[in-house]
Amino acid sequence: MNAVRELLDAPPPYATVVFDCDSTLSALEGIEELARDNAEVARLTQLAMEGAIALEEVYGARLALVKPSRADVEHIGQRYVETLLPNVAQLVAALQALGKRVCIVSGGVRPAVAHLARALAIPDACVHAVELHFDAAGRYAGFDQRSPLARAGGKVEVLRGLRRAGEALVFVGDGATDLEAAGEATRFVAFGGVERRKRVLEAARVRCLDPDFRALVPLLLSGAEIANLASSSAHRPLVELPRSPTPPTA
Repeated sequence: MNAVRELLDAPPPYATVVFDCDSTLSALEGIEELARDNAEVARLTQLAMEGAIALEEVYGARLALVKPSRADVEHIGQRYVETLLPNVAQLVAALQALGKRVCIVSGGVRPAVAHLARALAIPDACVHAVELHFDAAGRYAGFDQRSPLARAGGKVEVLRGLRRAGEALVFVGDGATDLEAAGEATRFVAFGGVERRKRVLEAARVRCLDPDFRALVPLLLSGAEIANLASSSAHRPLVELPRSPTPPTA
C-alpha cells in the first residue's frame, strides 16, 4: 500500500459529508456476512482493511469464494439496515436538513449499499459502490471489474470526483482504503466505533471511537449549525447531549 501523506485538517462547515458503509454506518462487514463464516474470506478482508494487501488482490477472490446470489445480496441490504449504528438515521436527516450533500462511498456491493441508502433517504446518485452481475436465475455472474472501488486507490478517484470547487468535504471511514482517500477531504474522521484499526487511527488527525453517531456532531458541524439544529424539535435530541468525541490531534 502507498504511504499516506500527512493529512491537513480544517474545521466545519462542510458542504458534502461522505461516509463509508461497512463498520461505519453499519456494524456489519457485508462480505463476511455473505461468506457465512468462511475463514478465508474473513482473513482476506482483515488483511485488506488493515492495508496489508491491496484490495484488488482480494476483491474478486472473495466474491468467487462466496458467489452471492441476488437474494443473498438483498438479505445483506436488509442486514445493513438492521445493524445501523445508533443515531445514524438522525444524523443523516440533520445533515440533509442543513442542506448538505450526504454520500456513501464503499467497496461493498452496490445493491446492498443502495438498500441501506434508501432507508436513510440518501439519493441513488450519491451512492458509490461496486455493481454485481447476475444471470436470469439470479445467480452470481461476476462484478464490475472497471469499478475503481474494487481496487486500491479507487476511493481517491471517487472522492476527487465528488469534490466541488470552493466547497469543503468531510469523509468518515474506518479502513485502509478510507485512509488512502483521506487526503482528498477537507477533514478525515477515522471511525473506530466498530473496528479500531491501528494504522488508520494513528495516521488520522481526527478520530471518533464512539459507536453512537451523536459523537460525530461536533466533528462534522459548526457551532452555528449545531445551534440551528437545537432550535428544531425534530433535531434537538441529536445535539442536546452529544457524546464527547476523541479530539483532533496535531
